[in-house]
Amino acid sequence: MEAILNFINDTGFAHFFEGENWKCLIMIAISFILLYLAIVKKYEPLLLLPIAFGMLMTNLPGANMFHEVLFSGGHVNWSLFSGAPVTQEFLDELAASGVSESVLATATVGQPIQTGLIDYLYLGVKLGIYPCLIFMGVGAMTDFGPLIANPKSLLLGAAAQLGIFITFLGCQMMNFIPGITFTQAVAAAVGIIGGADGPTAIYVSSLLAPEKLGPIAVAAYSYMALVPVIQPPIMRALTSKKERAIVMKPLREVSKTEKIIFPIAVTAFVALLVPSAAPLIASLMLGNLFRVTGVVDRLSKAAQNELMNIVTIFLGISVGATATASTFIDLTTIAIMLMGVVAFSFGSAGGVLLAKFMNLFLKEKINPLIGSAGVSAVPMAARVSQVEGQKENPSNFLLMHAMGPNVAGVIGSAIAAGVLIALFG
Repeated sequence: MEAILNFINDTGFAHFFEGENWKCLIMIAISFILLYLAIVKKYEPLLLLPIAFGMLMTNLPGANMFHEVLFSGGHVNWSLFSGAPVTQEFLDELAASGVSESVLATATVGQPIQTGLIDYLYLGVKLGIYPCLIFMGVGAMTDFGPLIANPKSLLLGAAAQLGIFITFLGCQMMNFIPGITFTQAVAAAVGIIGGADGPTAIYVSSLLAPEKLGPIAVAAYSYMALVPVIQPPIMRALTSKKERAIVMKPLREVSKTEKIIFPIAVTAFVALLVPSAAPLIASLMLGNLFRVTGVVDRLSKAAQNELMNIVTIFLGISVGATATASTFIDLTTIAIMLMGVVAFSFGSAGGVLLAKFMNLFLKEKINPLIGSAGVSAVPMAARVSQVEGQKENPSNFLLMHAMGPNVAGVIGSAIAAGVLIALFG
């Protein structure tokens, strides 16, 4: 009978009744909702599905696959990975840095931490490896031709980063609400959601606000999936029927030489201007160089397929695992989800408004709808511009024109990330 009782007490079901583990049930329910959205509704399934499953895994009491204490204090506690016992001095240091009691409670003085699978996978996120590899794959799949053919679209991509900085300021203003606390670093990490670039949001969050990585990643990918829902009302509200019906001339053909010089020049310029953005930009442009040179087809295909797929799995599971009950269920998380909408909205509006402003001085008018594509959700935002343009003029084809601001937004969000890391890192 004693053996049976010991078995029952060791099950995860029994752990649900310990302390605040009831919150894990809420997180498991949220993971089921995200799985439903990924599988049934097909909202960004490539990352939302592994994120949701990682959230499920980390919130199962007793599974012990992810230990936040290993990464508490803003850095990797390597000594605990090697099996060293936890010391009281270490816990006191973490407590002084503001680590929650629920996280500290997972460690016992004098006992080593039994590291789990996700603890090791998460190192790729914490060390900034996965986002850079994702960028390499994105670069290998991206055609910068529309941007090179129409350099003005670079300005539209930059204007769409408005949402990042508006959200940063908005987060600071929300500190007046009881129960909500945004440090400048956390506000910067939340603001990067406005770039509509999941890997960039994860990269910045892992450096500036690792304790909020889960909510920020979920918000970023959830709203990216909702781009076709969020953007059209904003686009229609800010433009007239006449503006939406503007027909743009076909883009010029871009030479292979231009396509080869572009990633090299951009890497050198951005790395010198914003060194903090160098890892993301260099990875993006290296992947693109694989594509455009035509001499390393095997590397280009590997970056687009095998590498991209493997890293996507590891990244999704690792990020989902950070969405534990102790860090996810609070007012700040709700505020992050709300500010994510603000970030996307102002980002979309920024590109549209700049296009309207540029039309005051241009002889060949720009269709303002392509400005909303600067939010970087490639190629979804460009498709939204195309769809909205054809509603007003069925003979209008804006897709390639919108791809210019779209890929410019990828570069812009990486530069904005570098700026924020330099300021608050």
